[in-house]
Amino acid sequence: MASVHESLYFNPMMTNGVVHANVFGIKDWVTPYKISVLALLYEMTTSKLIGLQERRRFNKLLLPLQQGPDLTLGQFLKTVGECCPQTAYAVKLRLHEMADGELKDMEYFFGTLPTPFRAIDSEAYKTSVVGLFMRHMLLAYNKLSFSQVYKLYKALQQYYHSQYAEPGAGPVGVPSLATDNSDMDLTSNEDTVGERMEKHELDTTTLHESDLRNEDAPSRGPLSQKQAEYFLARQAYLLKNDENKALKPAALQDELNNMLKFNPDFAEAHYLSYLNSMRVQDIFISTHSLLHYFDRLILSGSEGKSNGDEGYGRSLRYAALNLAALHCRFGHYQQADLALQEAIRIAQESNDHVCLQHCLSWLYTLEQMKGSDSSVLTEDSVKMAAHFSLPYLASLGIQSLVQQGAIQGKTAHELMDAMKETDILHWKHSLSELIDISLAQTTSIWRMYGKSTMAQQQAQLLLNMSSLEQVNFGVHQNNTEAFAVVLCHLAGLHAEQGLYGAVSEILKHLKDQFPPHTQHAKLWMLCDLKIQFDRAMNDGKYHLAEPHVTAIAALNKTEGLYRKALVLKALNRTTEAYSILQRLQLYCEKTKYTEMIIRVMLATAELHWESSGFATALPLLLQALSLARKHHLQALASETILHLAFTQLMLGVADQALGVLHEAMEPVLAHGAVMDKGRALLLAARCQITIAGAQPDCQRHTALGLAVETLGEAAAYFSMLDCKERLRDVYYLQARLHHTLGQNAERNQCAMLFRLLNQELQVPGAAVAMRL
Repeated sequence: MASVHESLYFNPMMTNGVVHANVFGIKDWVTPYKISVLALLYEMTTSKLIGLQERRRFNKLLLPLQQGPDLTLGQFLKTVGECCPQTAYAVKLRLHEMADGELKDMEYFFGTLPTPFRAIDSEAYKTSVVGLFMRHMLLAYNKLSFSQVYKLYKALQQYYHSQYAEPGAGPVGVPSLATDNSDMDLTSNEDTVGERMEKHELDTTTLHESDLRNEDAPSRGPLSQKQAEYFLARQAYLLKNDENKALKPAALQDELNNMLKFNPDFAEAHYLSYLNSMRVQDIFISTHSLLHYFDRLILSGSEGKSNGDEGYGRSLRYAALNLAALHCRFGHYQQADLALQEAIRIAQESNDHVCLQHCLSWLYTLEQMKGSDSSVLTEDSVKMAAHFSLPYLASLGIQSLVQQGAIQGKTAHELMDAMKETDILHWKHSLSELIDISLAQTTSIWRMYGKSTMAQQQAQLLLNMSSLEQVNFGVHQNNTEAFAVVLCHLAGLHAEQGLYGAVSEILKHLKDQFPPHTQHAKLWMLCDLKIQFDRAMNDGKYHLAEPHVTAIAALNKTEGLYRKALVLKALNRTTEAYSILQRLQLYCEKTKYTEMIIRVMLATAELHWESSGFATALPLLLQALSLARKHHLQALASETILHLAFTQLMLGVADQALGVLHEAMEPVLAHGAVMDKGRALLLAARCQITIAGAQPDCQRHTALGLAVETLGEAAAYFSMLDCKERLRDVYYLQARLHHTLGQNAERNQCAMLFRLLNQELQVPGAAVAMRL
């Protein structure tokens, strides 16, 4: 089932919509890169050759180009060239005229800029984005002294020629210039070289004190206030909604380290570093960055100054709460409990009910992770969240109760009624993220109950639903945990029906959307390994299934142990398999993992079959059936009935076995996997054959003819899975039946198919009478 607890990770600074500004205290620089952007804007406003579609693409690029970090000339021209190659060439030509010309050529370019302001309908109108940027650049340029203009011209030359430098020449261009641009401050009217050198020495002293500095990273210079805010906002948004489009963890950390070199007290950069380190499960850096974030927030932000002691206390209690969430994420339950108790104590002293409500939410989450019953705490949390008008926490609490109810065996209508109430709350408050989580959880519940059609419907509903959130940066809301969960369910449902081509397409999409380094990649990895394991076991290729066991155990220890027992059972290593199943059953009973308890009971019953202990297997199967019906697990209940029918057949009561089998036939054919359908029909045919043996000759031929038809339907299902071992059993029985009925041509055909499969498999098959 999809976990909803990850949605409780929050940033208390971001929840109130406050973004702390004026952190850097750095003004915008007149850099060669900004001159390149200026040349692009000039071409856009003066050229009549740019088409409507190209102009629209340029409009989307304006803010990223203006507010984003400085790009090299090659990167800039490549970005512009993707929109309009002709404009990129014109910009390059204009830069070439200035860089390979004289100083007067650059002055002439700035002298021609005011012309677009004369037309009111121009894109460079004084209140437009283009106009504001051009006006800002003109004001900055006009305030430069002659020596500063000359330095700018030399910087432009180096910037232009840096793209033609040799690959081994080292970093040139903007990286080496940005550190010497302090004389181009808009507030600077004279060239104060001495003051700048003194300031540079002070800054260098501060840099060596930063623990996050990477000594090997090239110095790219400080970003402006707007550039830093834009970069952080963009990367934080991408990490939340589309991690695949964000910078790679190492590249993003390098950018943050470079940012922190010039301002170690920049709190938001520390928080983004915390989020980035969580992607790669780095406990040290994530803890380090989180603590530094709250330290810097108190020292430099408005939390400690505008709100006095209250702001200081608020940062402390939310720091403890976030630290508890961090330890929960890494499974450090004792440390998480200590941090949570500290947050509760501080919040109670400050009478902060909102923080206490967040603490209560994490308290029941922590109890669930420990395996304890936290339903009472969860109910209290929902009531208090509703009292304090916190719909987000109230909804998460209800979804957590639904999750616990599904595990404890609540009926479907009770759970769906509760989910309906939360959906009303979501749509009322436009909680898009929780709508996605609700649909993913509903999909998981229907799949757990064995209703594959309903699960597929809910999954498709989520995949085809438009998000309520505003989409920025070209991001589509399909990269969250909820989407990963439903896509994994769809892959599993298609695999059950033998549609492996569709499964490969879904898994390919999952790998593209959630690369291995992302936090949700574990979901599709486990799903893929399970599908490969089941397919190998169905084909009887146990040597291929065995390597998957280790990989599955690395992602989920319980699933790995269960599948290891299945492989050992298939290899006739009964004692080892029985020992593992017993240990696994004790562990699952302790953790109340009902589904796995039932599967372990079925596997143990199959071990009893191998020693002809069919009577010994009956109590286990009856107990498993009672447990499955109590928890409304229809798929497991149907599989248990198949085991019961087979046991009764082996005990010589074929009439009762066929009657029991008819009870499970309808749900198996409606919602079951292809393998289960084939097994059910094969078992029904064997029951029909056994019953026909005690009937008169006239009725026997009719009953045997019906059994042949049933075997034909079973063969069709096994063919969909290319399950050759099962097909060999079917052809063997069909050949025997055709021989009994005197149908020699059909007998010879089935015998030929049996012989071909027997030669291809080259392994002796298990006795048909001893396998379900």
